[in-house]
Amino acid sequence: MRKIGKVLSAAMAAVMAMSLTACGSAASSAVSTAPSEGAASAASAESTGEASSADSEKTFTIGICQLVQHEALDAATQGFKDVLTETYGDRVTFDEQNASGDSATCSTITNTFAANGVDLILANATASLQAAASATSDIPILGTAVTEYGVALGIEDFSGTVGSNISGTSDLAPLDQQAAMFDELLPDAKKIGIVYCSAEPNSVYQGDKVKEALEASGHTVTVYTFADSNDVAQVTQTACGENDALYIPTDNTAASCTEAINNVAQPAGVPIITGEEGITKGCGIATLSISYYELGRTTGEMAVKILNGEADVKEMPIEYYADPVKKYNKTICDALGITVPDEYEAIEE
Repeated sequence: MRKIGKVLSAAMAAVMAMSLTACGSAASSAVSTAPSEGAASAASAESTGEASSADSEKTFTIGICQLVQHEALDAATQGFKDVLTETYGDRVTFDEQNASGDSATCSTITNTFAANGVDLILANATASLQAAASATSDIPILGTAVTEYGVALGIEDFSGTVGSNISGTSDLAPLDQQAAMFDELLPDAKKIGIVYCSAEPNSVYQGDKVKEALEASGHTVTVYTFADSNDVAQVTQTACGENDALYIPTDNTAASCTEAINNVAQPAGVPIITGEEGITKGCGIATLSISYYELGRTTGEMAVKILNGEADVKEMPIEYYADPVKKYNKTICDALGITVPDEYEAIEE
């Protein structure tokens, strides 16, 4: 019995040893299939490095639709392109198209961008934005030199964020402050004509707001509209004959016809306060001005965030120019005998 007991004890010991060996093998196997913390960090770093390398070689095609060629819109486009070029160098390509003032051409341009699958669309001016919005609901669209996005896109009670594939920058300067410039510079002007293109909804919006502010300050206001560049001179002549001064908002058609406007208004001795510097430079006496180049750069910075995956266009609010400046046209002011306060900055010739 004692011999049998020794045999059983030996057998049990052997079984326990085999069991322990099996557990040890299982534990060793489990550890070997999962990387150590150091190995995991190395793998992560290698993966990140590959992603960074891939990102650094990624290329982008940007479609630019500009409504018409004039100084303000040109500056906005240039500011936008400068930021993208500074960021991506030769990895960004621009398909830059000008619609020559025709909204139907804007649609053709933006539909082509959508068909070609560009990475982002810059819509410079309201008609370009409206065309781009109709062309695609997927490709990110950034507007610039658009005065009021709610008006442009037909959004009631606009909150400041479009909430779709559209965002951008606004060229809206404080309209009540522009209206106040009439009392500051032209205290004897009682009858004011507001002149703009009826086909531009943002001009209608600005005209309504300035009319309201001027009437509240005791002015008599009449609105004059032209359908396109063909009747600018005639409408200006009528407005000059019936008013002491004129106001022109940030209107793209007017901006492209400043010479024709000035050829009527200056000989008639009728001063014009405008919504932006480019129009003032061509036919006005003063404006509360924004920098369209800086507006374009802000739009470019928004584009970089979108292209880098740092921001979702659907969540990006419209951005505004923070510090408008009072500027005046010295040549026209001198010709009309208008004295300008010291805080106004002369527009460079």
